[in-house]
Amino acid sequence: MDKQQTFIFFGRSGSGKGTQAKLLIEHLNKVKSNGNLYIETGQQFRNFIAKEHNHSANLTRKVLDEGGLMPVFMPIWLWTGIIVDKFTGKEDLILDGLCRRKDEAPVLDSAVKFFGLEKPNIIYINTGKEWSLERLRDRGREDDDKEEDMLRKLNWFDWNVMPAMSYFHESPDYNFIEVNGEKSIEEVHAEIIQKIFGK
Repeated sequence: MDKQQTFIFFGRSGSGKGTQAKLLIEHLNKVKSNGNLYIETGQQFRNFIAKEHNHSANLTRKVLDEGGLMPVFMPIWLWTGIIVDKFTGKEDLILDGLCRRKDEAPVLDSAVKFFGLEKPNIIYINTGKEWSLERLRDRGREDDDKEEDMLRKLNWFDWNVMPAMSYFHESPDYNFIEVNGEKSIEEVHAEIIQKIFGK
């Protein structure tokens, strides 16, 4: 069995986190045999409101429809539930969209310590605000239909996600990797693989 590894992606909306996470999974499947658990909180919220019809799902749908921000306990409930239910301690963890507030960072850190995850990799896909805005316009996703919503997401990253990411950047318990996201998908992937695995 290959050694378990953890990869936590950070980056602005439109930076290609999801694409790079999937490419990393493809690479891991080729070179390792222990499997993986991928958690992308944005998609998990969309799955939650599509599947559930209870009060919590209705309130979540309302927040998302109005372009609002989820209260801090909701994403924590979402990703902790998945890890508790599905993580066996053997497979690689690939986490995308976690810790979008500084308040979440100590919670994730406590999970890392509880599960004994050794030196998780923080992968920061660095893109400028204007570059990311163009990508959001291009992808044309339903939750990106208004320019003001796109700008709010990008500003949210500066105000809230960056401080959360700094929590891990400043800790010796994490391997912090920054890559230039303003390149081709293939080039960004190659840089991630090189910086993690030295290949």
